[in-house]
Amino acid sequence: MSELYNIIDKKKLDVVTKPISKAHGLPNECYTNKDYTLIERKKLFEDKWVAIGVASSLPNIGDAKPYDLLDLPLLIIRNKQNKIKVFHNICSHRGVKLVHKEGKIKNVIRCPYHSWSYNFDGELIATPHIGGMNKHTHPQFNKSKSNLKEIRSYIWLDLIMVNISNNEMPFDKYIKPLSDRWSKFWKNSDRDMIKHSNDYGYFKLEAKCNWKFAIENYCESYHLPWVHPGLNSYSKIEDHYHIQGLPNRFAGQGTVVYNPRLKGKEKFPCFPNWPKNKENIAEYVALFPNVMLGIHKDHFYAYWLEPKSNDLTLEHMEIYYVGDNAANSKKFKSLRKQNFKLWEDIQKEDVDIIQGMQIGRKSNVYNGGNFSPAMDNPTHHFHKWVATNIAQ
Repeated sequence: MSELYNIIDKKKLDVVTKPISKAHGLPNECYTNKDYTLIERKKLFEDKWVAIGVASSLPNIGDAKPYDLLDLPLLIIRNKQNKIKVFHNICSHRGVKLVHKEGKIKNVIRCPYHSWSYNFDGELIATPHIGGMNKHTHPQFNKSKSNLKEIRSYIWLDLIMVNISNNEMPFDKYIKPLSDRWSKFWKNSDRDMIKHSNDYGYFKLEAKCNWKFAIENYCESYHLPWVHPGLNSYSKIEDHYHIQGLPNRFAGQGTVVYNPRLKGKEKFPCFPNWPKNKENIAEYVALFPNVMLGIHKDHFYAYWLEPKSNDLTLEHMEIYYVGDNAANSKKFKSLRKQNFKLWEDIQKEDVDIIQGMQIGRKSNVYNGGNFSPAMDNPTHHFHKWVATNIAQ
């Protein structure tokens, strides 16, 4: 790890993992240094399970999306068996990027350079003139050794999760601590009911800051009175509790006063197995590194981050309801619109703050941050996760 310690003083990382009363946050270099970001890409985004989109955004066979993860080109496609597949988005011939725009691919993934073509399972099926003019095979060339490189993937609550290095434990085991926690709210049959809203189910925000600031901010409720005065008027800071998931893969907060203030006679249907004695509880958990989840009795959302560089992040909000009627019928359209506006306004308030933190990290007197031993535990949890994993 000499490369890492040429960028960051090891002592600055060691202090992050100390008990919260003695710890500082991650040093400035973790937010401002481009070379460090490449280390983070490997340690946090290639070696861990990360979100790169949602399956419902590719509803039909042949739907394809390119996705660049900190300049690493990936391709998401729905194959002819109606399954999501993820590949490295490069031709095995000369390494040209295959797909540049989101859209529907009719029959084959065709390279724009020499027209080598792949089916939706990544198999190389056509190599024009590889053996000379009008000779499309060659006895010394084995197509099966030049298929697209598939990336390990798993669909969970519509999220497309990938483990690029293929080194992590199976995702169902990885997510089990959080699934077990949320089993007190909903059963498998409830989770199967979530439906993405087609009209007010998605928005995207641009944050001119490092992706970690969004996670740090999401983990804690300490900022509510000053950043979200509207929200804090009915879900006050004292109504929240901390969540620190062990093993250290997630952290966040919960509220005991969830009571949606949406206008109109109608109310969203609730998850059938949500306990009556937990109707006013909602939880907001960051699944490291890049997913922020919100679970409520009447809707669910996944707010996932797309890091573009050390100081630019795209934030994607996906909103789900209980059944297709709640998600897409005219009956609940007004409620969906109100709920959409509520979350969009709240997240915009957060963007203003986290962009300010990026500016602050240019100060050479800032020590990474001093934590409140009472209020910042989930955020410190995340800082420790980053420091521990990049130093491995």
